[in-house]
Amino acid sequence: MAGRGAGRTGAQAPARSGRAAAKRRGATAAPAPTVLVVDGLPVRLARKRIKNVNLRVKADGQVEVSAPLHATDAFVASFVCEKRPWIEAKRAEMAASPRAEAAAASPEEVAAWRAVVEACVPPLVAAWEPIMGVRAGRLAYRNMTSRWGSCQPATGRICINVRLALYPPECLEYVVVHELCHLRERGHGQRFKDLMDTYMPDWRERRAKLR
Repeated sequence: MAGRGAGRTGAQAPARSGRAAAKRRGATAAPAPTVLVVDGLPVRLARKRIKNVNLRVKADGQVEVSAPLHATDAFVASFVCEKRPWIEAKRAEMAASPRAEAAAASPEEVAAWRAVVEACVPPLVAAWEPIMGVRAGRLAYRNMTSRWGSCQPATGRICINVRLALYPPECLEYVVVHELCHLRERGHGQRFKDLMDTYMPDWRERRAKLR
């Protein structure tokens, strides 16, 4: 199960500037990403074969923009300036999030998280196994940056991210149930979602707290 760390603006801007010039040049190849500085803010700009300008703030605070091939630097800069209040709010939110805390953690802090998760997971697994009709194999714990957990259905091995110690207890329980569900359904298709709905009807709300 992947964890997600980037925020997106809900607005997109249709880029019109420079379209005719791009057609005259016959430009078709997407150029390599560049860094555009907008009022002192470094913005990673990637031009692609898309219709709208899309803005994203990564978990580390880096601002990324993807724009159509024909969008000019001036058009992108104007779009970034318009969204600057949203960008700063999102960066502040991320700086205060558990993800930011985890990224700057010391080995001692990671060890403390591991101790908490190691103590909490086995009782959760033992409680949910008879409810779900499954049997977990070996339990493992890791400090992971892109997954909250993983499951190997063939062996029953379940690995849980120790960073879950930074989140509300219901998030850890959600991840445990999620991975146990994989012992019955490998993928994340409709059958998997139906199982989650059956065992944990509020799983979507719990998952949202991890974003």
